[in-house]
Amino acid sequence: MEFLDQMVFWHWWVIAIILIVAEMFTMSLFAMFIAIAAVLVGFVSWAMPDMSWTSEFVLFSILSLASIFGWHFYRKANPPAKTDQPALNKRGHQYVGRTFTLDAAMSNGSGKIKVDDSTWKIEAETDFKKGDKVKVVSIEGTILKVEAA
Repeated sequence: MEFLDQMVFWHWWVIAIILIVAEMFTMSLFAMFIAIAAVLVGFVSWAMPDMSWTSEFVLFSILSLASIFGWHFYRKANPPAKTDQPALNKRGHQYVGRTFTLDAAMSNGSGKIKVDDSTWKIEAETDFKKGDKVKVVSIEGTILKVEAA
């Protein structure tokens, strides 16, 4: 472990950069807090160059856990704000409650419907004929559940 004795402050900053790049690929926020700890240990190591590598790793571990738990408790106390557009990235959910006219007859409780610029699979308790109006009542995965309008 001789190479650890030669570790200096900028090594921690390189570790932090690597973790930030990893965070950009994973988008989990987990690596970001460990990177913050690495940056802080780099500053402490810069201010106190005689610090042993074991002390640096202990400090890194403590700061990593503190930043992760700190974020956890912060998010628990401050949950994300509710949006005025809850179906913004849930395309199928925006069709619930809307009424559509069937372009083709359904068979065996399933069929297809053209909605805006795409075609959706639909399911219902009964079959409907071409030209019937149906109302979307719910969505399961990519299937719209409909009933008579």
